[in-house]
Amino acid sequence: MLGDKDVIATVAVKDLAVARKFYEGTLGLAVADAAGTEALTFASGHAKLIVYRSQYAGTNQATALNWNVGDGLEKIVAALGDKGVKFEHYDFPGVTKAGDVHVMGPFKSAWFKDPDGNIIALMGG
Repeated sequence: MLGDKDVIATVAVKDLAVARKFYEGTLGLAVADAAGTEALTFASGHAKLIVYRSQYAGTNQATALNWNVGDGLEKIVAALGDKGVKFEHYDFPGVTKAGDVHVMGPFKSAWFKDPDGNIIALMGG
């Protein structure tokens, strides 16, 4: 039924202006639609991300968004670090860390939070 339909990611935020500065300015996403006062839509690759105002922003304790960045993970982590992004460090069994990147065999990941505390992951290999 939905297998051939596009899915759109959504993230709750408290302040759209702060979210826009982060998602557009820091992460480099293009604004696709800013017509309303309660949400912004960003383009990311072939997908869309809706950032909407909610009193429940930042209450999710799990990863909210994932970007598969392939072999460019370390460069992207370094570039985001240069922009002031602080990365999360987790202790998982069998996982080693190379700076801000968690290494799990050929799979690598790095996590950070948006201004509302939504957890974002970058994945690569």
